Amino acid sequence: MSPDDYCQQKAAQSGSSFYYSFLFLPRPRRLAITALYAFCREVDDAVDETSDATVAQSKLIWWRSEIGAMLSGHPTHPVTRALLPHMETYHLEGAHLLAIIDGMEMDLTQTRYLDYIALQRYCWHVASVVGILSASIFGATRPGTLAFAEKLGLALQLTNIIRDVGDDARKGRIYLPVNELQQFGVTAADILNARHSERFVALMQFQYERAQACYDEALALLPKEDRRAQRTSLIMAAIYRTILVEIREDGFKVLNHRISLTPLRKLGLAWITYVKG
Repeated sequence: MSPDDYCQQKAAQSGSSFYYSFLFLPRPRRLAITALYAFCREVDDAVDETSDATVAQSKLIWWRSEIGAMLSGHPTHPVTRALLPHMETYHLEGAHLLAIIDGMEMDLTQTRYLDYIALQRYCWHVASVVGILSASIFGATRPGTLAFAEKLGLALQLTNIIRDVGDDARKGRIYLPVNELQQFGVTAADILNARHSERFVALMQFQYERAQACYDEALALLPKEDRRAQRTSLIMAAIYRTILVEIREDGFKVLNHRISLTPLRKLGLAWITYVKG
């Protein structure tokens, strides 16, 4: 199996909404973004699929050394071997890849966030940096496009946090800021015990409105010159924004189940967004 085939398999197996946005890219850019996505999956799995925090930490240390090996021209893993040819072509920075690992490491050391500022810092590492790298691969020609990608990464991660409240709680993590839980009278025990209440719905409506505002702010930042090149990012936004609306229409019942779209619906949203440009 070639490095590119390995990354393709990793992306396809994940079932992520991102995969559907990659389908419309020219082959060189598709190979690059698939390699980047596979890297993100690898380091995320190093944490989420490892029950022993010490072992997970060791895996992240290995990935840091592997990024160093790749940057010196000697990658050993299929993902870094696939990613290396695209680093210079699309002006990707090794520091950004290391920042993503920093974000994964935060999940090993921190399970609560006191306020939105602290949560934004986490989101920057695990999502906004990925957005910046992705926008570079798609073809960013204006500084505003990277600002758009950074803000869109935040919006996508806020959507993930809203969708996965129950799943994350079962892993011992609550990403909703502590001061906002207090503001709406929702306790950590309420979330850990899946107590769906009017207070919880009000809290989630607040999270929903902030995420929607982030999407609006991101789209306002995208220069018209790069809109066509960033259609893949716009497809991601369309799919995730639809998920966000579905969650609200379902009454924010995220403590007990996880809202998702069918592959056919994701593909339909991707096609419509691509055609609109």
